[in-house]
Amino acid sequence: MNQIDMKNLGLTENNIQESQAYKGLIVGRVSSQSKNLYKVITKTNELTAEVSGKFRFSVSSLLEYPAVGDFVMVDRSDNVGGNGIIHHVLTRKSAFQRKAAGNTNEVQIVAANIDTVFICMSLNNDFNLRRLERYLSIAWDSGATPVVVLTKSDLCEDIASRLADVSSIAIGVDVLVTTSISEDGYQSLKNYLSMGKAIAFIGSSGVGKSTLINRLLGQDLFDTQGLRSDDKGRHTTTRRELVVLPDGGVVIDTPGMRELGIISADFSKSFTDIEELAANCGFRDCTHHGEPNCAVEQAVKDGIMPAERLESFRKLQREAKYDGLNSKMIEKEKINEMFKGIGGMKNARKFLKEKNKRKV
Repeated sequence: MNQIDMKNLGLTENNIQESQAYKGLIVGRVSSQSKNLYKVITKTNELTAEVSGKFRFSVSSLLEYPAVGDFVMVDRSDNVGGNGIIHHVLTRKSAFQRKAAGNTNEVQIVAANIDTVFICMSLNNDFNLRRLERYLSIAWDSGATPVVVLTKSDLCEDIASRLADVSSIAIGVDVLVTTSISEDGYQSLKNYLSMGKAIAFIGSSGVGKSTLINRLLGQDLFDTQGLRSDDKGRHTTTRRELVVLPDGGVVIDTPGMRELGIISADFSKSFTDIEELAANCGFRDCTHHGEPNCAVEQAVKDGIMPAERLESFRKLQREAKYDGLNSKMIEKEKINEMFKGIGGMKNARKFLKEKNKRKV
């Protein structure tokens, strides 16, 4: 590998200053992960590395382990003497994270230290506004800037209508329309690429993420497959991977994610319209669920806001609220919510007592 400009990989002055505290170690960026092994790019090489025993013993959460896009401190720049050893993860400026599939108690970092999140959604039957709201909420919370990338425009008969739908919920977010069948169908993406910038491609399987990345790279580095006949994506990309772009900057390809569990979300940006309406509610702590003089519910009644938009907001808020709670704690929270307007905790305790009696 030729000498790598680490600043083009996104290494910042803050990273450099932080790295100077670790004498005898080399700074690198994680480009991929396979089980307990990582690929790390340094200024002279790309090597295979693993975390040290001391590191593994000292961390208290999976979030503290290296993820694709992280800057780490390793003890060598090649594998001549065996695997490199990762001793530290430098402070992240952003992290797109979700609940790990199949386990609600684990958190998975999809990509770290990213500047822009390209949320990819195809303009055929994969099109789903409610899923897009979920992606936007998590993307804003990550610390990166979301951009909606609508793919496969050649398969859509009414692009203007689709654009209007997306613009109604992606408030303040750039929306790009792309196609893979023409040479200039991806050019709008290049405006977000530059030296030192990192872009992550996020979206369901088969929407065209890898195809777009191949176009930006100028070569078919990633395997691509379209949607199946039932419009569900084929899982082509099987792991997250960071690659350096020929014209500067890096991109991170990610496996398709039809389901995206919320860990935390920024609803103030993804639901700006509801936030603005809420300023006119009769109560400062209005939940927009049956309170008198609720401006948000009134907007739905007046046809200003779709009912589906408000229901999606409520659903995502509930999901984020219950994150990290076990089943008993979630049940208690739901019961408290049920009875908060009719006697509060007193009736909630009575309900639980009667329920427990019936179990006996």
